[in-house]
Amino acid sequence: MKLNGLRWWVIALIALATIINYIDRQALSVLWPDIVEELFPDESALERKQIYANISIVFVFAYAFGQAIFGKVFDWVGTRIGFVLSIGVWSLATVAHAFAQGVLSFSVFRAILGVAEAGNWPGAAKGNAEWFPIKERALAQGIFNSGAAIGGIIAIPLIAFLTIYFSWKMIFVVVGLIGLLWLIPWLIVVKAPPGSHPWISEEEREYIVTGQRRGDNVEDNGSPEEDYNPSTAELLSRKQSWGVIIASAAIDPIWWLFVFWIPIYLNEVYGMDVKSIGIYGWVPYVGAMIGAWFGGLLAQNRLKAGWSIDKTRKLTITLGCLIMLPALLAMANPGAPVIAVLIMAVILFGFQTAIGNVQTLPSDLLGKKAVGTLAGFSGMAAKLGAVGLTSLVPFLTADGNYTPAFVIGASLAIIAMAAVWILIPKIEPLKKLD
Repeated sequence: MKLNGLRWWVIALIALATIINYIDRQALSVLWPDIVEELFPDESALERKQIYANISIVFVFAYAFGQAIFGKVFDWVGTRIGFVLSIGVWSLATVAHAFAQGVLSFSVFRAILGVAEAGNWPGAAKGNAEWFPIKERALAQGIFNSGAAIGGIIAIPLIAFLTIYFSWKMIFVVVGLIGLLWLIPWLIVVKAPPGSHPWISEEEREYIVTGQRRGDNVEDNGSPEEDYNPSTAELLSRKQSWGVIIASAAIDPIWWLFVFWIPIYLNEVYGMDVKSIGIYGWVPYVGAMIGAWFGGLLAQNRLKAGWSIDKTRKLTITLGCLIMLPALLAMANPGAPVIAVLIMAVILFGFQTAIGNVQTLPSDLLGKKAVGTLAGFSGMAAKLGAVGLTSLVPFLTADGNYTPAFVIGASLAIIAMAAVWILIPKIEPLKKLD
């Protein structure tokens, strides 16, 4: 049996895993108004916000270290088993939320969820490097990233709808079981890497393998040079690696600012309950979904037009950041809730335009055996950056004014651009240091 376009089936499954990933993580923020009334009825509004922030910080810390852990895990055990471990554990952790009784138990379950969910990103980067030629990687990354946006679009109204029929505890059980069901098609379809998969056609195998050879990466004798797969110490000694890490650490907190705080922002600033949040809260993720596709298609178009990887990546990353800047500043006084969520959609459009190309940088610079490691380190740095901003939000917004948080977000977009331009003078395959 041969399956045409097998690589697209693989990335579609990874995108589906990402949708499930976001449904699982978004459940807490959407259900928080109901949870807090049941478990923390006597706390003030500021105390409730601080409790939510603390639980979220635990999640992001765990997520940060999970990125580094699972980056290595995916390099050791491969994409197939790595995803089984990641989504299997995070689905069980989601179900466990139904048994939470307070801050400690929520924190423990969020920590397990964070470590396991983190595997999705280095796993996707590694799967992309294995299954796609260079010219299609940004598009494949965009499809994968659109799963995060689609997850946001689906999660908020879906969970709000489920509250009509189920308690918040039962909702955690339902969404957790969805991830376990995903394992069935994954194990059936992803039997092996493309080089040895029994279902892949010879034409597609040759297309993938040939497209992964970099034309400028040849030795003096004209033969292809081996991929550069440095040790962890050598990888961290290269300024290009730090360009990826710093860019990720700067840009990612902008996404998490909205992932964590959109429902809380709408509840606090506009007085919305869970059902009203379900009406408005999904809109920003539409912008994110379109941005993920746009960033991937733009990069693919420019590469097909003959642009270099360096010029293509830098254009797309810079464009995404420049789109975010004025929109973040406009959030200082958005006016009506419809305008607010539309501005958020522009911000997340810009973010997703840029982030898909930031996340392909490890595979642009390194060989397949080191991609997961750099993706893991950059992912860890990204989440530590998100921890910093998330921990500041309750204090920055204590008076209900979110402007300082949005100004910080605009500053981070500038830092992300600078890291790519300054620390990665040319985006091309690295070579071993003499």
